[in-house]
Amino acid sequence: MKHIVVFAGTTEGRLLGSWLSGEGLKVLACVATEYGSLLAREGEGLEVRQGRLSREEMKELFEAEGRPLVVDVTHPYATEVSCNIRSACEEAGCEYLRLIRPGKQAETEKDCITVGSVEEAVDFLAGTKGRILVTTGSKELHHFTALEDYGARVYARVLATPEVVEHCQRLGFLGQHLICMQGPFSREMNTAMLRQFSASYLVTKESGREGGFEEKLAAAREAGAKVVLIQRPKEQEGILVEEGIARLRERFSLESYPEGMQEKRRAVLAGIGMGPQANMTREVWAAFEGADCILGAGRMLENLQSLRKPMLDAYDPVKMIAYLQEHLEYRRIAVALSGDVGFYSGAKRLIRVFEEAGIETELLSGVSSAAYLCSRLKIAWEDVKLMSIHGRKENLIGAVCRNFRTFTLLGGTDPVQALCQELLFYGLEHVTVYVGERLHYPKERIVKGSPGELMDQSFDGLCAALIENPSYRGGEPSCIADEAFIRGKAPMTKSEIRCLCVAKLGLWRDSVVYDIGAGTGSVSVEMALKAWEGTVWAVEKEPEAVRLIRENARRFRTSNLEVREGAAPEALADLPVPTHGFIGGSSGNLKEILKLLLKKNPQIRVVITAVTLETIGEAVQCLKELPFSHVETVQVQMARAKTLGRYQLMTGQNPVYIFTAQGSLQESNML
Repeated sequence: MKHIVVFAGTTEGRLLGSWLSGEGLKVLACVATEYGSLLAREGEGLEVRQGRLSREEMKELFEAEGRPLVVDVTHPYATEVSCNIRSACEEAGCEYLRLIRPGKQAETEKDCITVGSVEEAVDFLAGTKGRILVTTGSKELHHFTALEDYGARVYARVLATPEVVEHCQRLGFLGQHLICMQGPFSREMNTAMLRQFSASYLVTKESGREGGFEEKLAAAREAGAKVVLIQRPKEQEGILVEEGIARLRERFSLESYPEGMQEKRRAVLAGIGMGPQANMTREVWAAFEGADCILGAGRMLENLQSLRKPMLDAYDPVKMIAYLQEHLEYRRIAVALSGDVGFYSGAKRLIRVFEEAGIETELLSGVSSAAYLCSRLKIAWEDVKLMSIHGRKENLIGAVCRNFRTFTLLGGTDPVQALCQELLFYGLEHVTVYVGERLHYPKERIVKGSPGELMDQSFDGLCAALIENPSYRGGEPSCIADEAFIRGKAPMTKSEIRCLCVAKLGLWRDSVVYDIGAGTGSVSVEMALKAWEGTVWAVEKEPEAVRLIRENARRFRTSNLEVREGAAPEALADLPVPTHGFIGGSSGNLKEILKLLLKKNPQIRVVITAVTLETIGEAVQCLKELPFSHVETVQVQMARAKTLGRYQLMTGQNPVYIFTAQGSLQESNML
């Protein structure tokens, strides 16, 4: 008695039979030909039965085997066999499971002539000239003998068995017109055959991915041959092979997967350069040619339409996954991404989302817009600072101040005008801007000018820019002189204390810092220059001081300095999570402020300055009660020389206490 009978007329059927028997199930594999029995070799748990069965014979077989599960994995064109299997199952009372290969809408291929049968293919070819490579097998090869001079025109590729060879020779296919080989064949092999015989036509059935159908289509395009496609018969009801495997695994509690039938789908994330095919690598183009479907934002798909693949216009990974879940037949997926996948690309997010959905990913590099624009300008890009303000906020002004050359992707409405406005606002009117518009497209334009000269010009939204600053400073200044700041009447931390506090904070270049009680913004500016890839939030409740902070931010070109008017801790509530905090003024709310900082980031590093005894006492008490570690207290008293006549006298400054502390994650969980 058998658990399962598999009608293994396809590669998938033979693999399923071997897999199920290898898992300890008793399997009978039914194949029609001797060649099929050679491929589906018997083993422990697997019995192979050769020969064509009538419906009545099938019924008797099922009853004799105890009415097992019958899995029909016959060829998509074997409709009569499938009908007999289904009917025999109904009569014998067996469960019937039809597994089908995913189809491909090849009728949309521009190089395909679609017909409904072999007879229709012969009728079409009768009105043509040129050699023909027939890959539909030997069973229906006799139809092609109706063609005039078929012995010279037709080249038949068939299985290499004595019976098949003898049959084809009787039909008149001799010598090099009879090619006996076992497929499926690679694109290169198909291309070589078409070119070898100078074939004008390739006759094929839609045999699916496993049957090498896509390789035939690609080869025909490459060799300049027309494809005569015999369409699939109307498919009986069934499920995709992948879904059938999932059902079998669940039904028989199997943990393995059929060898040679990949469980996971695969997505190639491909950088398409600027977009046109000429700017794509051969490897990237081949990935799109071999894909079952192509995903990407609309503009990315424009130059891939000639491939006639199913496409989804989408940028959102969630939409992509939903589409792929609706189309399980798409196993080889290609995603078109602009430029290079490693340069401000959506690839990073797609890798995570796809692999969480069980889809393996591979990345293929493309030509980035930075490399392309620099090549058009005939300059090296090894020392160019690379940035993007396309849909993201970065401290572009800080980069321009620190680098001779800065490249950035642009985005939004009137992106060039917005860029020039910002450069002029921060006093960078002397820089040179190169704008690359619609790079590598037919209407490509590269314009050079100062921000003032480019300000009123009109540009496409698809732009990138390279900014040259001959007066770049290469790094951040330290200990800015007090006189350099706009003072007003707001209090200002003196330069010596300011530099020491910034050093104690231990900022990183991408830190997010709160400056609470920012006064004139002198400490905020120093921190913004230090953490130039991060953000400094200057929190100040006095309107006049807020105005001074904004003026100083503009003076020192710190576009990463944001101002929040209001009193702490209320003004901090909706700000981003900080990595560091500087408290120069708390208005009696020190404990509440520190509690909020620890809640936002239990490992925050803080520096507190105090000059009054009351604040000193409050700071000491807070750092004892709250979950801080590595507390350090330093008292600093500075003196400055003051000229009186021909003498210089040292004038003492008020002593300043500097408290440094690190949030303790373990203890803060107890708050």
